[in-house]
Amino acid sequence: MGAGAGGPSEWAVARNWPVGTRPAVLRGWDPPATPYGPGHRGVDLAAADGAPVRAVAAGRVSFAGRVAGRGVVSVELTGTGEPPLRTTYEPVRATVHKGDRVAAGQVLGTAEAAGSHCTACLHWGLLRGETYLDPLTLLPPWLLNSGPSRLLPVLGVPLPGERPTPEGHPEPGERPVTRHGHAGRAAGDR
Repeated sequence: MGAGAGGPSEWAVARNWPVGTRPAVLRGWDPPATPYGPGHRGVDLAAADGAPVRAVAAGRVSFAGRVAGRGVVSVELTGTGEPPLRTTYEPVRATVHKGDRVAAGQVLGTAEAAGSHCTACLHWGLLRGETYLDPLTLLPPWLLNSGPSRLLPVLGVPLPGERPTPEGHPEPGERPVTRHGHAGRAAGDR
């Protein structure tokens, strides 16, 4: 779904992943072509049995119980319009109750090993009303980007062991030798 149709730029309200710090996405969102057609109405995230499951954003618990033998928690997200966006988490051994207010990052329960369509995973869903949406659109780019942070050089600041030139630019090690055989500016450098 594009940003103009209520996509990532509008919905990036999450402050954390529901499990872990950057869980593997075992199966992505695959929307059905029709309301009752085949598809995958959420994403499956790697999660060990007993892993804490957290609310990705602030809201109110709209359901906490069992559906078809699986523990399910649903949270209506605060400030996301009418009807509000609703996140779902399963299978979860809930520690919250219907009506509870939750903060972003608050533990909703723990991942359960059995009773889901995958093993060692958390199925995370997103709905507006009865329409399923891609839950990854809730995450801001800084949570989605993979890989470690990288430091970039700061230009004009000498590194340890370097000395600044008269122009203020760092110069590593020895100064270049000029055409005349002594250290200093090379011919043509003015």
